[in-house]
Amino acid sequence: MKMTRIRAGITGIGSYLPEKVITNFDLEKIVDTSDEWIRTRTGIQERRVVRDDQATSDIAYDAAKRALEDAGVNPEELDLIICATVTPDYLFPATACLIQDRLGAKNAAAFDMETGCSGFVYALCIASQFVQVGTYKKVLVIGAETLSKITNWKDRSTCVLFGDGAGAAVVEPVETGGILGFHLGSDGSGGKYLKMPAGGSRRPASVASVEEDAHYIHMEGNQVFKFAVKIMSKAALKALKNAGLKPEDIDFMIPHQANLRIIDAAAKRLKLPSEKVYVNLPKYGNTSSASIPIALDEAYQDGMFKKGDKIVLVGFGAGLTWASAVIEWSK
Repeated sequence: MKMTRIRAGITGIGSYLPEKVITNFDLEKIVDTSDEWIRTRTGIQERRVVRDDQATSDIAYDAAKRALEDAGVNPEELDLIICATVTPDYLFPATACLIQDRLGAKNAAAFDMETGCSGFVYALCIASQFVQVGTYKKVLVIGAETLSKITNWKDRSTCVLFGDGAGAAVVEPVETGGILGFHLGSDGSGGKYLKMPAGGSRRPASVASVEEDAHYIHMEGNQVFKFAVKIMSKAALKALKNAGLKPEDIDFMIPHQANLRIIDAAAKRLKLPSEKVYVNLPKYGNTSSASIPIALDEAYQDGMFKKGDKIVLVGFGAGLTWASAVIEWSK
């Protein structure tokens, strides 16, 4: 007897952006930079920043509620919550557990995932595996970051890049479409290019680490840029191959929103016209693991794609890591 494989798809989507906006002109007053310099090198014009009293779990909760409402799922129905973040409320307990408690998802297991900007796609692929094998039926996947908390606002090479935000998706069995294929990868030898030097067991917090600004994002921009330009299109092509598809089958691409030049290079290699690539980078900057779900939610709300469309999600991040997934939109 031939067994029918369960399909896993996104049945609900939601996002949250903080109200406070910091423009390039605001940054001109803080560090030695300019609006023209930032726009020409990154494509970013402004970014959102949380209030001092907001933590990652707070904005993740708001995005999660919207995704659950969109899917028509009660929190008590959830089997699992995965939160992708590099800015957890605490080292422990897991931010996913804080969200679980606040949602009232008393029947859900919960854990965090730390794979940088590719975290949401990593978590989405893990969620799909739980659903496809029949272990769980309803999984909440969240990408949420408060990068402003770990940004050195005196470092002009990094403070112009990052913003805060959260996005979430509900993954359930679907009759048609869903996640058709994915590809995950890592290269730990490049971890030194994008990291927070202190705060872990390698270098616990101390007076010296604080004085050296070692608890902020440290990045070798040129190295990360070179890596990203090469890996974005390669990762997308591998996910397409795993799904049995080709670049010409793509209806839409939702890339990680890090740098406009990186996005343009990936689209060019995949021979995708600009109208098939969703970009909201100018408004929000790089929100790490939140960037893809925020863009996916906005594109959906804007009516950019319809049921049956083939969508590629692709990102790269600290680790160094990369992740891609091909989805046949089933909403």
